[in-house]
Order: sequence, then C-alpha cells, then structure tokens
Amino acid sequence: MIVLGFDTATRATAVALRLTDGRTMQARDDPPSGAHPGHATRLLEMARELLAGAGIAWSGIDRVAVGVGPGTFTGLRVGVATARGLAQSLSAELVGVSSPRALALAALAAEPARSGELGAVLAVIDARRGEAFAAAYEAGDGGAPQELASPRALAPQELASVVAHVDEADRRHRWLAVGDGAVRFREQLEAAGVLTPPDSSVLHLVSAAAVCELGAHAATASLHELVPDYRRRPDAELALVAGRESS
Repeated sequence: MIVLGFDTATRATAVALRLTDGRTMQARDDPPSGAHPGHATRLLEMARELLAGAGIAWSGIDRVAVGVGPGTFTGLRVGVATARGLAQSLSAELVGVSSPRALALAALAAEPARSGELGAVLAVIDARRGEAFAAAYEAGDGGAPQELASPRALAPQELASVVAHVDEADRRHRWLAVGDGAVRFREQLEAAGVLTPPDSSVLHLVSAAAVCELGAHAATASLHELVPDYRRRPDAELALVAGRESS
C-alpha cells in the first residue's frame, strides 16, 4: 500500500511517501523565525516532488494520512482540507493521525527504554497564547505509542502535572519531552525532572514518516468524520466572543 502522509500542526510542513516495500521518502519545510508557514503554498508541491522522485502518479496513492493535531488552527485547517480533497479526487482511503502520537512514535524509536527502566514520552506542541498541547505515551505492543494521558491545552506550570499524574498510578523512572512546545517550555519541564533534548534535535519535529507509519495501520475515516483536533476554540472565535461581551 502506498501512503501519502503529512502534518501541518506546527509551523513546519512535513510530507512523506511510504512505498509498498516499507521504504519512506520525506520532505519538510521549516520556515525561519518570523517567516510565515508554507502550509498552503508548499504542501502539494512537496508531495508532487516526492511522487515524481518515486516515479509514482497521483493515482497510485492508496491512502492519505494527515496529522489532525492538536496544533495551530490555520495549519490544521489547511492540512485536513488538503487531505480530504486529495482522498476524494483520487478515490483514496483517508486516515487521521494524532500529531502528538506521531511525535511520540519517533521519540520512542530513537530513545528506547534503557535496561531496567520504563520510559515515557511527553509530546508537547506549542499552542501559543502561552500554552502547550501535551500528551503522554509509552511503547505499546510492537513499539506503537500507547496513550497514558490524552492531549490537552496546559499552561507551562501545569506540564509537570501530567508527569505527576501518570507517575502516581505507575511510577516511571525516565521521561523524555519532545516537540516545539518542549523547546519553548524547557525550563518548566527540566525543573520537573523531564529530560528535554537540545533545541536542534530532530526529535522535536513532527515526522511525516511517523504519520505514514501510524496511518498505514489505522482505521479509515469518511470525509465528514475526519476533522481537526483543535482541543480549544480558535483565536478568531475567542476574539469575536470577547468583542461581543465588551460591547
């Protein structure tokens, strides 16, 4: 099965093509600080380049997998709308993948639990407004991330509560935090004893290859069932409500 997977939950645009033999080709666009994300302008172009490099036509795609967040409102809207459009026009299967779970899959693969230790990953995506979307995972059967705490929007000082809640039920000796939110709120995480890789680590990047891997084994969704996982109301809606309440 050929899977086209992509994620636009963060400022980056990540795209991957999983071939029938299991090999994966990847491309990503990480805009520099201050630059606008290229979700709307780069996503399809990057997919087209990967297909051309593999010698595969658009019609050869069997399944489209997309990261549904939580993450930035505009990025998720672009990603989900693109996935829906491609699946419909190509008559391909459609799958939604949790963006934090994709982060955790790459981290668990790169940082397996040490001998005698049980590791857990805290996937943290910058939610802006001074918050982060955080979810916790451990390696499940076959290495697939098993959710320990579902994604939620938290203030920086609340991130440690996720670790504490999981450890209260089942003590874990080693935590690893990954994601652009982990970079932004490194101070709070390290104060809670959570290991956070250097800012330059690839573990902080949502991997489209992970989206493909998870998407290849996930249940398909209909066009109407696949929706972004915002986890909170978008900025524009909150501003509108605030304007009404102040008038």
